[in-house]
Amino acid sequence: MAPGRLESVCSLRVPILLGADIDGGSSASNGFATTYPIASASLRFRAGIARVKSAKSMGVRTGNWLSLKQAQALLNAPDITTTKGLRDRAIIAVLLGCGLRRSEVAALTMGHIQQRDGRWCIIDLLGKHGRVRTVPVPAWVKVAIDAWTGPTGVVDGRVFRPVNRADKAQGEALSEKVVWQMLRPYATAAGVPGIAPHDCRRTAAKLCRAAGGELEQIQLLLGHASVQTTERYLGAKQDLVHAPNDGIKLRVAV
Repeated sequence: MAPGRLESVCSLRVPILLGADIDGGSSASNGFATTYPIASASLRFRAGIARVKSAKSMGVRTGNWLSLKQAQALLNAPDITTTKGLRDRAIIAVLLGCGLRRSEVAALTMGHIQQRDGRWCIIDLLGKHGRVRTVPVPAWVKVAIDAWTGPTGVVDGRVFRPVNRADKAQGEALSEKVVWQMLRPYATAAGVPGIAPHDCRRTAAKLCRAAGGELEQIQLLLGHASVQTTERYLGAKQDLVHAPNDGIKLRVAV
């Protein structure tokens, strides 16, 4: 467009109605239209839009989770003829069956795993924001843990250890980053690429609910709030005998 024509267009004037200009000041005392140059009106309009507050976001993000069939495929993905495969299957079992965060998996010790009310539990687990909870351990998860700890001789300290290239357990602790990296190839092999440890935690909650688990028991299981606060708010007491994650019907081959 020629410079002269552009100046001509920008000098055109357009009506702005309702008796108030874009900046909020009065444009006409009688409530009728006034006029602004097109270029000026455009700038004022954009500035007005920038000042408008965004609409409040409603609802929550659901994220990713697995079906029971997909979870079983993920659990079956590690090669359990190897030490690393036994360890990785046990980690996946804890993620899917107990709903632990990856940091909690990395920090899990043999001392955490004790019997309560005639069943295996993870006792006094320190979670997010210093919250402490007890997590029931389904029988199939305990089978997977024992299949890893038995042959490697892990009897105290951290449950999960590094495995070297010779397929031997070594070291005293596993980082939470390794938990995340470990899961990726198994997720791809199971046909669910991109699944992260927290998606396994979400899957645990979904499968518990689908199996008929009570909402307040699932909240206690995951430790979304302190147990004491949850009990007061919901009037619920954690049931370790009829634990919601017992309803997750996955299988560990032996």
